[in-house]
Amino acid sequence: MTKAHTIEGKVVLIAGGAKNLGGLIARDLAEHGAKAVVIHYNTQASKADAEATAAAVEKAGAKAHVIQADLTTAGAVAKLFEDAVAAAGRPDIAINTVGKVLKKPMVDISEAEYDEMTAVNSKAAFFFLKEAGKHVNDNGKVCTLVTSLLGAFTPFYSSYAGTKAPVEHFTRAAAKEFGARGISVTAVGPGPMDTSFFYPAEGADAVAYHKTAAALSPFSKTGLTDIEDVVPFLRHLVSDGWWITGQTILINGGYTTK
Repeated sequence: MTKAHTIEGKVVLIAGGAKNLGGLIARDLAEHGAKAVVIHYNTQASKADAEATAAAVEKAGAKAHVIQADLTTAGAVAKLFEDAVAAAGRPDIAINTVGKVLKKPMVDISEAEYDEMTAVNSKAAFFFLKEAGKHVNDNGKVCTLVTSLLGAFTPFYSSYAGTKAPVEHFTRAAAKEFGARGISVTAVGPGPMDTSFFYPAEGADAVAYHKTAAALSPFSKTGLTDIEDVVPFLRHLVSDGWWITGQTILINGGYTTK
């Protein structure tokens, strides 16, 4: 692995880095030698989690910086990158884990709900990629979290998977446009994860189904996708897996496939 494709000494920006998968990614990359990790969180409700993650990052030997922002406007995303650069320097690795789930029949989804889902899952992702293209260093790595439901034929998630789906093309386009600078751009689609993000949207029957739906469910701690099993793949994509670009990788133990 060349120095350009290691994590050691690199500056990392993680949108949605306070807790769950984003928080574990922040800790993991710090433990693998990142110089600085910028941890974004959305609202005051996540502030304590962001600070706890920052403390863990510092304990691992990296500098931690915490930034709050609602990323549903282009200006807010631009300011996040500007603030991150001011705090830690230009990022080498930019990861967007921001997302919102809504499980609801299509006929019951309001225009306001659709607009909110689009703002969080599509618009924020687009402008994160745009700003990454402007601010990430040459030979950098950019990754966006999507969902394994992009490989599913299922009801009730139209506004969730549907507003994550454009990120696949955003990823391909960004990979082409940024490739001349050695920047790789990927998307990662985990299966339903054992986190606080998953359970509020699901009833008991659905939770029970998801815990048995993956081919490897019997070998998971919970039957779901454990975040500890996702992080090594993402670490690979933002380091020596740089040759993978423009692709969406489903990491789900055989929950869905394309």
